[in-house]
Amino acid sequence: MNRNGGKPHIYLDHSATTPVAPEVLAAMQPFFSETFGNPASIHAFGRAAAGALDEAHLVVGCAINARASEVVFTGCGSEADNMALRGIALAQRKNGRGGHLVIARAEHHAVETTAEQLRDLFGFDVQFIPVDGCGQVNPDDIAAAIRKDTALVSVMLANNEVGSLNEVSAIGKICKECGVPLHTDAVQAPAYLPLDVNELNCDALSMSSHKIYGPKGVGVLYLREGTPFVPTLTGGGHERGRRAGTVNVAGAVGTAAAIKYVSREREAQAVRLVALRDGLTAGVQASVPQAMLSGHPRQRLPHHASFVFKNVDGESLLMALDVEGIAVSTGSACTSGDPEPSSVLVAMGVPREWALGGLRVTLGYGTTQADVDAFLAVLPKCVERVRKAAEWKG
Repeated sequence: MNRNGGKPHIYLDHSATTPVAPEVLAAMQPFFSETFGNPASIHAFGRAAAGALDEAHLVVGCAINARASEVVFTGCGSEADNMALRGIALAQRKNGRGGHLVIARAEHHAVETTAEQLRDLFGFDVQFIPVDGCGQVNPDDIAAAIRKDTALVSVMLANNEVGSLNEVSAIGKICKECGVPLHTDAVQAPAYLPLDVNELNCDALSMSSHKIYGPKGVGVLYLREGTPFVPTLTGGGHERGRRAGTVNVAGAVGTAAAIKYVSREREAQAVRLVALRDGLTAGVQASVPQAMLSGHPRQRLPHHASFVFKNVDGESLLMALDVEGIAVSTGSACTSGDPEPSSVLVAMGVPREWALGGLRVTLGYGTTQADVDAFLAVLPKCVERVRKAAEWKG
């Protein structure tokens, strides 16, 4: 909790971004001014940067039980998603596998929009798999959808908007038996769940540094050795020929430091955050009429609470809470400002009069019980105020 002019400012939007951890910032600092060389250069300055970049690949790889050579640094998690879908799909087509893509319906827009572009501009046959009322994919539906010409399956590990977890390991086993690569968007998970690419049975996995107390502008694509892939950003041999462009060495070093940080803190924080989250959820349902938890009540990220409120405009509620010094989200921050109901909530079958009132409250390593209590103290009056304003406008 911070104070500005005596007013509390409480940040409960950690699924949108996280503050950079002090140890991460310290690790990055030398690479802006001292060790500034281009890692592709062969002189001493370049070799120093290349050594740090190699170490970052190794640290990230070890954290997810992968080889350093299977780690590709990108510009963000969305780029990692884009690279995985386009790179694998186009390689599969080139190799004669086919052009059928299986995509879960409630994916992040970086996955859904890329799949739609592959369909509309490149002629791929995209099959969107429905989710249930909790936003989860049934592995049996994936099994039923896979065909001889299926080139790729993509199912996210943890939903960014409602926090629900998918059975990626089971889905990956199905894909492996069918010889189909599986990509999973794991952007929301590393700060709260351990990741093991072999246990997940995935061939590609996306992460984002700024979701794990690292810097913005850096992502990670894990690409299992042997997975068909063609680079979609071309022009050089960087990242073992998989992504052209001089690598953001400071960002890669910061990502490795962030991975170390969350790996050390994750287990204890998850236990603490579950208790805070469950108290917050119970408090909302007890104090706000016509409020409903969205997403799975138990199979969800430890820090993640999400709700829908009947006959409430989510954007208006967000602004009312912001006036009270509380920062939350109306679902996915990437779609903020869109007056239409969340596509995730619609895919889950939530009626429009509820779906327009989606609210995402995500806790972080620095969140305290006092922060949760402050949120619960102002939420009921904010909801009431927004509902009355809507009645007046009507």
